[in-house]
Amino acid sequence: MVAGGLCLCGLFRLLCSLLLPALFLSGILCISLVVLLWGVRLWIQRKKQLRSAGRDGKRPLLVAFFHPYCNAGGGGERVLWCAIRTLQKKYRNVTCVVYTGDRDATGEEIVEGAFRRFNIKLIHPVKFVFLEKRFLVEASLYPHFTLLGQSLGSVFLGWEALLKCAPDIYIDSMGYAFTIPLFKYLGGCRVGCYVHYPTISTDMLSVVRNQDTRFNNAAFITSSPLFSKFKLVYYYFFAFMYGLVGSCSDVVMVNSSWTLNHILSLWRVGACTSVVYPPCDVQAFLDIPLEVEKSTSEYSIVSVSQFRPEKDHPLQIRAFAKLLKEKRVGPQPSLKLILIGGCRNQQDEERVNKLKHLCEELGVSDDVVFRINIPFEELKRHLAEATIGLHTMWNEHFGIGVVECMAAGTVVLAHNSGGPKLDIVVRHEGRVTGFLAEDEDSYAETMAYIFSLPPEKRLEIRESARHSVHRFSDQHFEDTFLLSVEPLFK
Repeated sequence: MVAGGLCLCGLFRLLCSLLLPALFLSGILCISLVVLLWGVRLWIQRKKQLRSAGRDGKRPLLVAFFHPYCNAGGGGERVLWCAIRTLQKKYRNVTCVVYTGDRDATGEEIVEGAFRRFNIKLIHPVKFVFLEKRFLVEASLYPHFTLLGQSLGSVFLGWEALLKCAPDIYIDSMGYAFTIPLFKYLGGCRVGCYVHYPTISTDMLSVVRNQDTRFNNAAFITSSPLFSKFKLVYYYFFAFMYGLVGSCSDVVMVNSSWTLNHILSLWRVGACTSVVYPPCDVQAFLDIPLEVEKSTSEYSIVSVSQFRPEKDHPLQIRAFAKLLKEKRVGPQPSLKLILIGGCRNQQDEERVNKLKHLCEELGVSDDVVFRINIPFEELKRHLAEATIGLHTMWNEHFGIGVVECMAAGTVVLAHNSGGPKLDIVVRHEGRVTGFLAEDEDSYAETMAYIFSLPPEKRLEIRESARHSVHRFSDQHFEDTFLLSVEPLFK
């Protein structure tokens, strides 16, 4: 017994002799890290102070937007350019900066592309900071643990951005929340963000928990209880980290009621969070005459969205094929499905090729048209000629394409979830503004029903929808955006 006691005593002394130096070394390393980070912060602040003054003798206020794909043609990019134009109108001593990875285009070409696609003309020049490490946020780089990989990659990309240009105000306009603490605590910036879509949501947790197969929850995971439990733990951990970094924001703007609910539950920053509906170019579409459709030999169904997996273009094609195959429309004119959207990279282009192959498999290649990265005027023409505006994304955060279709005078058929369900395709003054569906059958049935309506009834729905979209105008966005970001300029 005595020998055993002495043995335990010796083991305890050994552990203490190892633990104390380890704690001391850890303390030294932590202090060194804090000193290093503080030194980096001071260095960055010094760089800011050395910036040259403007023509009026005052140092301009640098407002930087983190938008690595600013040359894409989606709704997020429209928010970016409208936000910049709004700040240029309001503040004279502000220089807007855009961090972008679009090194295949010049700044002038990017600005010209914004005007061509969105009909947005900036008042003053914009400074572009071209980033070399955008590949770090490409989903293709992380076949597994994609959310975590892209988020950590965004930190390194944000570090590159901060070293190249240290702003006074930082706004993440593309959903890279993990860059927010970097710019706030190391860059010494006032920080804000515009959230189009939470990186992770309670709905995503439910999908994994219920073992539902989706584009972001592969079949081999849903078929395995072990893999599903592991992924659920991973998602909960990521949701916790996402909540931590998001709570560092001084100002949080979200684009819809659906996004608001998820951000409030994850970030818990209700005091500085507000809904700012994205700007939709409704005025340009309101110029399209609205009248009873004339008899025609062809009706078109138009979809407006980027070619990303979550937009679920395959559902559109399958539902359209079912509509044609079952001849639900009876003796109606021929139908065309026109898919309009932007391609950001090679992955998007490959996705389009797969969609074309799907059309061939279903025998509808001659009836489906792809229009990629088209000018604004061509988009407007297609919407003016369309009967139905189609949308199929599950839990779409907002749905700018849906609003544009309504403003242009199409009868909208959107997914029965997210922003379209809560904010857009809702009754206006007690009148129907569009329709909702969930799966291949319900989409095909609803399209058939819309085509079966008399032209006068469709006109009533189109008029109600058009009247309802004024709350999504550029002017409404400018007013609410300025009100939300005002604390950053005090």
